[in-house]
Amino acid sequence: MSKMKFGDTLETVVTREEFPFKKARNVLKNEVIAVIGYGVQGPAQAMNLRDSGFNVVIGQRKPSPSWDKALADGWKPGKNLFSIEKAAEEGTVIAYLLSDVGQVALWPTVKKYLTKGKALYFSHGFTVTFHKQTGVVPPKSIDVILVAPKGAGRSVRRNFLAGSGINSSFAVFQDATGRAFNRVKALGIGIGSGFLFETTFEKEVYSDLTGERGVLMGAIAGLMEAQYAELRRRGHTPSEAFNETVEEATQSLIPLIGENGMDWMFANCSTTAQRGALDWKGKFRKAVAPVFKELYQKVKKGEETRRVLKSNSGPDYKKNLRRELDEIKNSEMWRAGAKVRSLRPEKWQKK
Repeated sequence: MSKMKFGDTLETVVTREEFPFKKARNVLKNEVIAVIGYGVQGPAQAMNLRDSGFNVVIGQRKPSPSWDKALADGWKPGKNLFSIEKAAEEGTVIAYLLSDVGQVALWPTVKKYLTKGKALYFSHGFTVTFHKQTGVVPPKSIDVILVAPKGAGRSVRRNFLAGSGINSSFAVFQDATGRAFNRVKALGIGIGSGFLFETTFEKEVYSDLTGERGVLMGAIAGLMEAQYAELRRRGHTPSEAFNETVEEATQSLIPLIGENGMDWMFANCSTTAQRGALDWKGKFRKAVAPVFKELYQKVKKGEETRRVLKSNSGPDYKKNLRRELDEIKNSEMWRAGAKVRSLRPEKWQKK
């Protein structure tokens, strides 16, 4: 591990240069990584590890859509695709990649297989940090580690196949064997992380829940809806309102920010756009700062966790979720979006 300065803070980071795939494979050469959960992160991390030469098995209920997906991804029943119990028994590293609610439900089963010296691996600090609500308290005789990719499972897989990587945070909650730090670094490199930066289980879940509800998803969706609605109210067509609100941001400006930063994006826009963005940036920041303060406080107090566990474990959860997602999908803005996407050059050039 090395130290790198970000702003005024000195952080611990791990790069592929100092911890290459060869070293990662050597650290885990005698380990069996049992991936429990084949939903969002499970497929990407399992396949990346498999393709990188690690010994991976999948634990999944049969029959289930996830079992069928694992079959389609090339996992073989009796060879590297097993029941959850069998995989947990075989694994020396148990990658617990079920949904947060799923982790709570399956904990009594998995806990029985967490024998001395094993490692319990997470990609989210949720269930351990909020153990008073979840009941997930790992045995003291095992390593408890975390690698949290800063992207969805599909992005983790796509970037790996492209030869790049999604940056990930890593943390050690419990080092019972003296090997936890090497184990977690090897897993982080093995799943294809671009680089790893150190955190804690608690800080990971606080930042993750804030980010998802804020800039990454909730806030950006709300901002788009508000601007689109105002443009439509002022007489702009759906196509114009959508292009000025979503299409230009996602297809032009956000990629520029990702490449070189916000200052570079500003510098490479028109002078009119520069002046307007710089003048209005502060007003938007001032407007939303109280919302982020409230959001972080609710995350830290466990209010968001409590709502997630209650809502997502209900018998009508999927039905209610589908209704909420359909409401977004069927809104005028996203119907306009579907039409705009169908008109992108890459669509018609292939015909």
